[in-house]
Amino acid sequence: MSIEAVQREIVEEFSLFDDWMDRYQYLIDLGRKLEPLTEEQMSEEHLLDGCQSRVWLIAGGDAEHLQFRANSDAAIVSGLIALLLRVYSGQPARDIVASKPKFVTEIGLSEHLSPTRANGLDAMLNAIQRHARRALAETN
Repeated sequence: MSIEAVQREIVEEFSLFDDWMDRYQYLIDLGRKLEPLTEEQMSEEHLLDGCQSRVWLIAGGDAEHLQFRANSDAAIVSGLIALLLRVYSGQPARDIVASKPKFVTEIGLSEHLSPTRANGLDAMLNAIQRHARRALAETN
């Protein structure tokens, strides 16, 4: 499924909730479903800068098919990670670099996240973009 199609699907899912308490609960539930990382994977090497909570991001694959795994020690941030992985993991690097995370604005996340969580979301998005650009550079 394309990045655009996944984003549309997320927007549709979030439109089912009338208020933000339900949306936050949905985010928390999504985060609980993340595959746990091993102790070795939760190392300084994979720890992202720019997040108030601890977030580990692991990238693999190649420019045609990037895979991401991630987790956090915070419930809502884990839900944000689950959304980002759903949108970007398994996608070609060129599509990741060319896409914008429109779902963030369309579901209202940009106006309902605290400044520290918004900074963390930006840090996660930037890290995913960096990995995609690096994968593209390695193919040239």
